[in-house]
Amino acid sequence: MKTMQDLSIKASIFSSLAAGGLLAFGVQAASAQDDQITYNSHVAKIINENCVVCHREGGIGPMQFENYDQVRPWAPLIQFKVANRQMPPYAYDHGIGIQELKGDWRLEQSEIDTVVAWVNQGAPLGDPDVVPPKPELRDPSEWTFAAELGQPDLIVPSVAIDIPASGNDMWSKHFVNPGITQDRCIKAVQVKPRGDARAVVHHANSDVYVPDENGDLQEYGQLTEYAMGKWGELMPEGVCRTLPANAQVRWDIHMFPGGVGPTAEGQMVKNNVVEIGIWFHDEDYIAATQPYKQDLRLYGMREGYQNGELIIPPNGYTMTQGFHSFDHPVRIDSFQPHGHLRMNSASLEIFYPETGRTEQISQISNWSATWHHSHTYEPDAAPLLPVGAVLVIKQWYDNTANNPNNPDPDMWVVGGSRTGDEMSHAWIAVTHLDQEGFDKLVADRKDKEQRSLAGGSD
Repeated sequence: MKTMQDLSIKASIFSSLAAGGLLAFGVQAASAQDDQITYNSHVAKIINENCVVCHREGGIGPMQFENYDQVRPWAPLIQFKVANRQMPPYAYDHGIGIQELKGDWRLEQSEIDTVVAWVNQGAPLGDPDVVPPKPELRDPSEWTFAAELGQPDLIVPSVAIDIPASGNDMWSKHFVNPGITQDRCIKAVQVKPRGDARAVVHHANSDVYVPDENGDLQEYGQLTEYAMGKWGELMPEGVCRTLPANAQVRWDIHMFPGGVGPTAEGQMVKNNVVEIGIWFHDEDYIAATQPYKQDLRLYGMREGYQNGELIIPPNGYTMTQGFHSFDHPVRIDSFQPHGHLRMNSASLEIFYPETGRTEQISQISNWSATWHHSHTYEPDAAPLLPVGAVLVIKQWYDNTANNPNNPDPDMWVVGGSRTGDEMSHAWIAVTHLDQEGFDKLVADRKDKEQRSLAGGSD
């Protein structure tokens, strides 16, 4: 069930990224059995709340969908893209693994059926006296979570960087002092390139360093990760991803002059600044809740490498996989695969050695480098791993002409940091539990399930 918080979050997400998404607020979807499905009575609401955020004047969509006259010529293409779940751009497979996600952009099946049936009936306008409501479109430069949480409590900017209109990959690595004087728990975090740089900033990682007793900086952990299309991270209740006192933030920003993919700007961006917006819990959050530690880490995949290297032959394919287990129970809070232009799918599984059973958690079959989504599981559905369970992470690569993102299928592709190279890892947020906490979460879920079943039997 979608909550009002989810819907409000999505409204901010879609407007911030101008990427399109799901914002259903009581739309009554029509079925193919209706006498007539019309734009004014049925379809306009779906398009207005899922497409216009991109397909509007000044938006990143290649055409405008703000009224019937603009939509009608594109009806067959809209039907094709919607029916094949290519739009909105959220590649997460239906029917495989966990489906309860926060910030899920996917259309409901009933909405897809309505659009398909409307086009099959000739895409009629309907009663001209029926005026569908227009969506409230937010400023795309606004922070994702501003509607729910207000403005960030802390903004950590990078140094200003000039990004030319063309040329080779660029990197900037530098430290910034955010001015933190006490340990704080992060409630939400977002990385956002300013202005026109959203298509030329490929990724922007941020690590946390703290001084030791001699004043030398030592790596503490990861603050967050950004790649093209990512909207940010929300932390579950009862956990703490810590920004420690006296921390220094180390930026690692990768830029690709001219941009990548359909959202490329193709122009010079002067004095670009990438910002981290952080929302904190109250100062007494740790003492009041005794939260478990959560962290975000890069989990690499080495199986499938040739002679220790990731190599994809011209006009060929390859696959990588990695394995990770923990010496304590954990909860997996989010899964974000990462690759470049030849990567096209990924999956996350859990292997249980005691039973020999493998459980598939998530599958992304049409992954694209222009939309890096952090798939955040609803807390009651997030995977719980007992001690010894093994994360199995897989990614697939297509270096053929069948891959629409492939700039040159005749090239040998190797692992590396350039946009034309490939990468093989996933960003995974993990809550680290003790046995007592693990047992309590398992018991709570069983209790909720039993109460749900008892309620459904009335």
